[in-house]
Amino acid sequence: MKNRLKILRAERDWSQADLAERLEVSRQSVNAIETGKYDPSLPLAFRIADLFGLPIEAIFLRD
Repeated sequence: MKNRLKILRAERDWSQADLAERLEVSRQSVNAIETGKYDPSLPLAFRIADLFGLPIEAIFLRD
């Protein structure tokens, strides 16, 4: 699954560590999601969407 997480994070000038802290996950988890090595759980996807104020489908895209 592709995602726009890195772009959205960069628009806010947040580091991976900043985003990880806001989501209460590790920086390594943020990196794995951004690089497509890990698909987030549904609850985490909702937390990401809520944090950015966007619907999930605006962040996560089908391959």
